[in-house]
Amino acid sequence: MATLLTTEQFVQSRQTPRAIEVPAPTAWPFVLAFGCTLLFAGLVTSVSVSFLGAVLALAGTIGWFREVLPHEHEEIVPVVDEEIRITTERRVVERVPIPAYQRVWLPVHTYPVSAGVKGGLAGGVAMAMLACAYGVLKAKSIWYPINLLAAAVYSESLKLGPAQLYSFHADSFAIALGLHALVSTLVGVLYGAMLPMFPRRPIVLGGLIAPALWSALIYTILGLLNPLLATHIDWPWFMASQVGFGIVAGFVVLRQERMPTRENLSFAIRSGIEAPGITPPREGGARR
Repeated sequence: MATLLTTEQFVQSRQTPRAIEVPAPTAWPFVLAFGCTLLFAGLVTSVSVSFLGAVLALAGTIGWFREVLPHEHEEIVPVVDEEIRITTERRVVERVPIPAYQRVWLPVHTYPVSAGVKGGLAGGVAMAMLACAYGVLKAKSIWYPINLLAAAVYSESLKLGPAQLYSFHADSFAIALGLHALVSTLVGVLYGAMLPMFPRRPIVLGGLIAPALWSALIYTILGLLNPLLATHIDWPWFMASQVGFGIVAGFVVLRQERMPTRENLSFAIRSGIEAPGITPPREGGARR
């Protein structure tokens, strides 16, 4: 005999259940991720670190599989009903006026990328002078910082004896000169590309923010990649040379003329395409 349900009984039967099943919490994914991290960290540190990472990764994999196979581990979470009522004491709907205007592009004027390149080259000269000053005052040899810079890509420079490390070597000098010029140019290009984000105070970016971040990055990475080279670097002087680079680069940028940004121009004008009605007419006009 069929039983007819009332409307209220049907709605109650279709309501959210009083409890739901969710996956049980587990720490095995974290163990697996930590093991993989140690596994790759051992490539630049020690074999024992990789071995420990492999053990943890294997344990995390097995533990995670046992959480879902052959049966998933779940737990029951009760569903608590919460009645939400939205009330207000206002009687009138307020309208927010929205003025009709076009999107504003800021900054209106900024320095070109070429200004950053000029600043990078000038900062590279200042940085080289500070490094040579360190060599004369602290290491008693102007060639000591040059040989250390060459050692960043030329490992034979670090294999030299103490007497040879303080002497002139043509190959180390050429490598250091080319490397310093290349890095200064690339940093100048990056500096010029970031100038629109710091259009008013380029010295703050080049003289404080960038040297602090760059020095911290080099100090962290160099101890792992080349510990022998890290022991030969005087970090206070290294930081001072980076600050000198940024301050000189910032002063050079400030002396450059700012140009209007091209974001407000159409794509045709930015591409150099002459579009009638968009590009201004040439002076004097074209005679046929």
